[in-house]
Amino acid sequence: MTDLTEPLSAFMMRVAGPGELAGLARLSGGANMESWAFDWAGAGAGGTGAYVLRRAPSAEYMADRPYGHTDEAALVMAAHGAGVKAPAVVGVLADGDGMGTGYVMRRVIAEVSPAKILANPPPSLIADLGRELARIHAIRSETIPAAIPLMDTAAALAELKARFLSYGGDRPVIALAIRWCEDHLPDPAPPVLVHGDYRMGNIMVDVAKEGGGLAAVLDWELAHRGDAHEDLAFGCMTVWRFGQLDKPAFGVGSLAEYFAAYEAAGGATVDRTRFHFWLVYRTLWWALGCLQMGQAWRSGADTTVERVVVGRRTAEQELDLLLLLEAEVPEAERNRALPPSPIAASEPAGEPTNREMVQAVRDWLNETIKPGAEGHAKFQVAVAMNALGIVMRDLDAGARAEDKPLADALLSGTKTLAEPGLLAMLRRRALDKLAVDSPKYAALARARALWGG
Repeated sequence: MTDLTEPLSAFMMRVAGPGELAGLARLSGGANMESWAFDWAGAGAGGTGAYVLRRAPSAEYMADRPYGHTDEAALVMAAHGAGVKAPAVVGVLADGDGMGTGYVMRRVIAEVSPAKILANPPPSLIADLGRELARIHAIRSETIPAAIPLMDTAAALAELKARFLSYGGDRPVIALAIRWCEDHLPDPAPPVLVHGDYRMGNIMVDVAKEGGGLAAVLDWELAHRGDAHEDLAFGCMTVWRFGQLDKPAFGVGSLAEYFAAYEAAGGATVDRTRFHFWLVYRTLWWALGCLQMGQAWRSGADTTVERVVVGRRTAEQELDLLLLLEAEVPEAERNRALPPSPIAASEPAGEPTNREMVQAVRDWLNETIKPGAEGHAKFQVAVAMNALGIVMRDLDAGARAEDKPLADALLSGTKTLAEPGLLAMLRRRALDKLAVDSPKYAALARARALWGG
């Protein structure tokens, strides 16, 4: 890992004046970019304080992105200037700084953990979320960097379909969702600035004091111009509600509360049909995003254990897609009993099995390595243990989601969920696959209760 202390100190000398760097530490999480927290004790009050460096360590990390960190930083500054609770950018890295690409911003001291926020959200939070999104969508177009692209929904959907086919095109539920989106594609909407990742995990909340609320909106790397309903829907996806299934808006409140706050702050009237389309689309998008993580590991572009683990989270989105799409299925099919799961493997005997070998390594990580790990290393150990847990369950169950002939038929429309028994079979496969890949996913228990699985 590159030692950032010297080049970061030189950078801060240039943008904040003389001082001393302290407490440099990588923040956990961050699927694509690195975030480093540090303090700068300057000679004057203007530069002293807490900061965050957001960076990509090499140009390769940014190669497939529509715009770089210079434009991203300019966008964050435009949002901040428009009164949005975006971080205050203090400087952008240059080639000569020796730290890759990125920028430094003042650090907001507030809670970012979804679990901690959702355990006791401030009473104003759902209103704050609606208001802040309306402010983002109201940012004047002339202040937005020209590099921020305009999303063509039809073209974006075609790109998702091409990616799916390049990954094998063999997941029936993904094929089903692509076909549904093609059949329900909405007319273009008046474009606004879309944050693109507006959800729990990318917002900071002041939970420490009475009257606290939304403190900051982070991670602007997916921003683009497009349909406001895309942003409205993204934070309402099941995966971003972190177990709060009865609170469809961010895991915090109701859709009615969220939409009312958005509209009261100047946002356009919410179209529920358009909102549902984007809920399906972004769930599909994230399903393919998870598959892409596995491809990134397989290609050698990113060999971290986190990549392969996220690659197995596709099953979460497949379950969510079935739950979103099955309302249109005939009642007789929705009420059909599920077929049984495959018979579980028998108890082992003789030499240690592959499962037992994996269990031994997982126990060693838990008992010997994890207690001494700190910071990002501790996070990586937890991810590695999760990966081994998936392998153990997979060796027991052998659940698979691939079915190329069925996926082809659903994608072409020659088969639909109205076919007798097809929905029940897909439900069973989704339940069994998710029990292997992500058994703690809250929607799994809900789906079992709904489907009798």
